[in-house]
Amino acid sequence: MLALGLAAVLSVLATQVAANTFPQNQVPLTGNTQHDESTTAEQPNIVFILTDDQDLQMQSMDYLPLIKKHLRDQGTFYKRHFCTTALCCPSRVSLWTGKAAHNTNVTDVNPPYGGYPKFVSQGLNENYLPIWLQDAGYNTYYTGKMFNAHTVENYNSPHVAGWTGSDFLLDPYTYSYLNSTYQRNHEAPVSHEGEYSVDVLAEKAYGFLDDAVSAGRPFFLALAPVAPHSNLNVSLVNGFAELGTAIFSAPIYAERHAHLFKDVKVPRPDNFNPDRPSGSNWVKKLPKLSEEISVDELVDGVVSRLADYGILDNTYIIYTSDNGFHIGQHRLRPGKECGFEEDINVPLIIRGPGVPQDFVTDIVTTHTDLAPTILDLVGRKVPETAHLDGEAIPLTISGISDATKTRHEHVNVEYWGFAIAEGRKFPGHENRWWNNTYKALRIVSDSWNLYYSVWCTNEHELYDLNTDPGQLINLLSHDEQSTAAPTYIQGYSLEKVAARLDSVLFVLKSCKEETCVHPWRALHPAGNVENLMDALSSRYDQFYMQQQARIEFDRCENGYIVDAEGPQFEKDGLVDRHGLSWSEWA
Repeated sequence: MLALGLAAVLSVLATQVAANTFPQNQVPLTGNTQHDESTTAEQPNIVFILTDDQDLQMQSMDYLPLIKKHLRDQGTFYKRHFCTTALCCPSRVSLWTGKAAHNTNVTDVNPPYGGYPKFVSQGLNENYLPIWLQDAGYNTYYTGKMFNAHTVENYNSPHVAGWTGSDFLLDPYTYSYLNSTYQRNHEAPVSHEGEYSVDVLAEKAYGFLDDAVSAGRPFFLALAPVAPHSNLNVSLVNGFAELGTAIFSAPIYAERHAHLFKDVKVPRPDNFNPDRPSGSNWVKKLPKLSEEISVDELVDGVVSRLADYGILDNTYIIYTSDNGFHIGQHRLRPGKECGFEEDINVPLIIRGPGVPQDFVTDIVTTHTDLAPTILDLVGRKVPETAHLDGEAIPLTISGISDATKTRHEHVNVEYWGFAIAEGRKFPGHENRWWNNTYKALRIVSDSWNLYYSVWCTNEHELYDLNTDPGQLINLLSHDEQSTAAPTYIQGYSLEKVAARLDSVLFVLKSCKEETCVHPWRALHPAGNVENLMDALSSRYDQFYMQQQARIEFDRCENGYIVDAEGPQFEKDGLVDRHGLSWSEWA
């Protein structure tokens, strides 16, 4: 069923948009990215396609033949791309602002800690990507899902800023495939009951493409279908869609796709509904899934069809998803919100002028890198007010080659609040878990493939994905199941490696701007440590293993409340528990 849902959505974009070609004499752009801001005729177009809850680990890309044809074969696949918060609204805010969630303070899907009202109250509606692009001479267009808690009641208080043309999906109908409500520009919302939501979106996309081309200016067009997110029937509670009242079901497919992929099932690797529990905190207490849940409900497959817009020579197309998805891994019912690879490692494909074709790279990229990448493409200097926490993604052979030697190897992952199961509720099974607040770190390089996390309960996890790709063996657990776990990683003791990981995560959990990109430099201002391998030199053992403050939560909270999160790294200011400053030990 889930396979059919995504097939329906993305095939619509492929088959219908593909038919929408543009007269060659209406294409004013050349794709040259070396330009002055005043020479808008030379600036490239950008089409940004953002799916909802699309996995990478469950082989969804294998079922996307048109994306393979038009994007994978003609562009670059960044296979180590990560969202930094595995929940749609915080992830999308980070994507459009270039900031980590602890710097946007949008950490949930609803107020008080998240949603569109929080985006507005944080001042972000006046300071994010589409506004910066308009300042660079671009027309900007958006259709589909923007943020959660963007509703039929608050869409005009204020209107979402920064778009030349917009047609947004609105709560509480955002995830209703056959009962969507869209709101165009400053007009009143319009119900599309009985129409297939993605068909509606596709028609709106055609119109915006026509508008963009006829305007004769460079354009940025974002398309954000809700697929493959679950179908969701929900009502507004106190003005917002309250997930506690939601009825989840598999995404609905268009009738014309009912014959597709009837036998597709979720892959069954070792971490799919394992016999022994894994993880920490509430995850470790999950019961084994029953046959009813794991087979009848948890069937996932994906088909994607993306169109040739007819202006590919001067257009960059960026394809990604807000976050990943798990279905059965670690005994988890359908959902996201965890730090496991299924939830944070998401697709990223880019094609366009100068981008290597049919190319795959292992360099580490994140959602906070996309805003600086787009600004770089359009020749826009980073605004002084932007305070970006990422860095531009290299898009050329030489740039990617250099990045394999110099680019950072870390991903800062963070989450606050709840986890929710998006399947049907069964007697005796919980649908929501609290205390799902954690800070986590991914290290991915030729030498290392690690995940380290600290929960708000102060439980710790460390997985070596080179030897344990399913993240089933917590190397820092001391229970009976872990007695045979190794005590060394690549010749280094677990204690030694964990101490380094904790210290760099200590910096990242409250980092800003350059410190988010180069956290080791905050620990070693002399610049002689750039990565984990450098930090493992024995000369730094005392520094990391004895003198550093450790991550330690004071309590679990459902949002980013600093005084609940223990000691904080402050450059040149924090004094560790032994009374020595960072600079004295660096």
